[in-house]
Amino acid sequence: MSSPAATTSAKKRVLMIVANPAISPATGWPVGFWAAELTHPWTEFVHAGYDVALASPRGGKTIIDGYSDPRDASGYSKHDIISLGVLSHPDMAAMLENTAALAAVNLADYDAIFVCGGQSPMVTFVDDTALHAFIARAYEAGKVVALVCHGTCVLLKVRTSDGKLLAEGKTWTGFANSEERFAEQAVGGKIQPFWIETEAKKIAGTNFITHNAFEPFAVRDGRIITGQQQNSGRAAAALVIEALGK
Repeated sequence: MSSPAATTSAKKRVLMIVANPAISPATGWPVGFWAAELTHPWTEFVHAGYDVALASPRGGKTIIDGYSDPRDASGYSKHDIISLGVLSHPDMAAMLENTAALAAVNLADYDAIFVCGGQSPMVTFVDDTALHAFIARAYEAGKVVALVCHGTCVLLKVRTSDGKLLAEGKTWTGFANSEERFAEQAVGGKIQPFWIETEAKKIAGTNFITHNAFEPFAVRDGRIITGQQQNSGRAAAALVIEALGK
């Protein structure tokens, strides 16, 4: 496990960003980040020999979306032994209790950023202008910028210094309408305040694409890498590794 402190090694360095806790306006549930969208890419990066650090927009304690936690009583993700192992590691547990605040992060210390999704980003990321500015700076500084699942909602609003949407002229993916529909039918009600695919299709000059529901799918367009949903974290990480090299 790496710490949020800068590293002086020659290794590639990736900053993973998770959401702070919130309450969903649609469901009233406490929401956070989806475990596999952190743990699966983290494992890929560590196996590639990278240093990996963790931050959140406000810093401090984070929470995991219940259904994504393999230890949750629901048993929904009990098959996810990767998350079970990573979340049980004392270093990761400590970092999740006290994440670094994004404002304290030196972007120059990292070669790539990886924005994780979950339920909270649709509430906390979508209008977070400081986060948007951080992502734009990362891209304009030549970093690889990766986003997964509901974390891709920021691409609906992130603008570069010339005022253009970062998504303009880009091919990207994110949580699909077919997946939102399935989730709402499963719980019997509205879950998200909006649907990413619906909003992306309103943007002229961007190319939002999706694959089969809940199958691993990731897209690379230059230095922008996106994964469709929670099963796409490893695929997105592989594209980051491809972009950065070992």
